[in-house]
Amino acid sequence: MRLPKIREIITAVKALITKPYTTKFPFRPHIPFKSFRGKPYFDKDKCVGCSACVNVCPTGALSFKDIKTDSGFKRVLKIRWDICIECGQCQLNCLTSEGIVLSNEYDLSATEERKSLFQEIEKALVCCEVCGKPVACIDHYRWVINKLGPLYVSNTSLISFKQKEIFIAETLPKSTPEILRSDRFRILCPVCRREAVFTS
Repeated sequence: MRLPKIREIITAVKALITKPYTTKFPFRPHIPFKSFRGKPYFDKDKCVGCSACVNVCPTGALSFKDIKTDSGFKRVLKIRWDICIECGQCQLNCLTSEGIVLSNEYDLSATEERKSLFQEIEKALVCCEVCGKPVACIDHYRWVINKLGPLYVSNTSLISFKQKEIFIAETLPKSTPEILRSDRFRILCPVCRREAVFTS
């Protein structure tokens, strides 16, 4: 009976002498380790607007919407931190590996409304020259061209985009409403490209 009590006293003395296992948070800020998965943020300069992160998000915290404006279409990518579980799938499957990055911020307790716990970024879109529907983000086109290097000339849409970007080509209005075989050299959406290749 005496032995367990001595063991308890030894454990109590050790607890008084040694450092506590828990942190002093919230009195002292806790610094998480480097690979800690915290609140994700879009990097506007490195995100290409491909929406891969939206497709892999298990909770639906990431979303995008293509909006028509006076100057064309734009894609609005949104992350809602109130329903994000910091699983890291968005960063893992990011096309550029740096478009969306998890931070070390873990304390999301806030007094403001849940509606304000989000981040949005906007990306300009390239539109189909026949039907006018959005095809992909401008930054996505640029990223693909840089990734492929000289091999990008094997894709007519990429050639057309690059030529317009360096001002050595311009978009001429279509003379006929139907899609012709020559329209393959325009920037086309998948539906119009299929029609240009197979039906003309």
